[in-house]
Amino acid sequence: MSKEARRLFTLTVATALIFATGELDAAKKPKKKKVSVEEEETTTDTKPKASPTPSAAEIDVYSFVGDLPLAAQGATVIDAFTGETIYAKNAQQPFFPASTTKILTALLVIEAGDLDKVVVATDQEPKVGDSSLELRPGDQFTRRELLYGLMLKSANDVAHALARDNAGSIEAFAEKMTQRAKELGATDSHFMNPHGLHNPQHYTTPHDLALIARAALQQPLFRSIVGTQRHPWTNQWDTFELRNHNRLLGVFPGCTGVKTGYTNPAQQVLVSSALWGTREVISVVMHTDKPGIWEDSKLLLRYGFAHLPAPILKN
Repeated sequence: MSKEARRLFTLTVATALIFATGELDAAKKPKKKKVSVEEEETTTDTKPKASPTPSAAEIDVYSFVGDLPLAAQGATVIDAFTGETIYAKNAQQPFFPASTTKILTALLVIEAGDLDKVVVATDQEPKVGDSSLELRPGDQFTRRELLYGLMLKSANDVAHALARDNAGSIEAFAEKMTQRAKELGATDSHFMNPHGLHNPQHYTTPHDLALIARAALQQPLFRSIVGTQRHPWTNQWDTFELRNHNRLLGVFPGCTGVKTGYTNPAQQVLVSSALWGTREVISVVMHTDKPGIWEDSKLLLRYGFAHLPAPILKN
């Protein structure tokens, strides 16, 4: 047999083996049973396929029906001018407020007036811990200056100094906080300190927190402070810049405030507000996560504006 004949013979045998192997493999596989269209529809898995949760920007807030897809365990949005609730999720359930507590602290200090009075720090302030502006005994700041440190830096030592200056002790100030909250209609709240560091007896609800924020926003100084993104701070060693922790400022159209909060038991908390034209809404998210703190709030604010009741026209 010639060389060329041997090559052709080898190629033919190899091809035959390939086809044979394929037929054997096909024989091993069970043949798919042919079913009618009716049988196919009844045997198909009827479980709905999971779809990704739409982002805040993807939801049509004007026509949305049902519960909003929030990461927050508790939330609400209210009309800032009337206090009317527009949306609520577990809004009467108590949660830990963390540093959003400082909204009420600031309100009490502003309502007390005499904001240019000098507050002298004591040896108690450095003991508070966590977020601080490192107040030292003998440091002197006006109440007005301390309010910027309270709301922008969220300084716990500043909260302590303001509360002690206002009521003489933290315990007395906490009693004033709870009483003032009740006067505002926030009847499901109880406060133990001016800063929001964890205490099992220190709690509020999304609804109550919205009412407290609404009252605070009626104070021009409070509104100015929580709408400030950067503010200079000077101590005995240096001058530096305080930066507002509220990322919605300058990002969400018309955002006017208000305050972030976080502790491990409270998780992420945010009270936010926005003004569009002559209408303003306030949203609260409690026990949420990141990015839920921002996405939840943007969704609530947009939903709030979309569902604001028509203004009452006066004759």
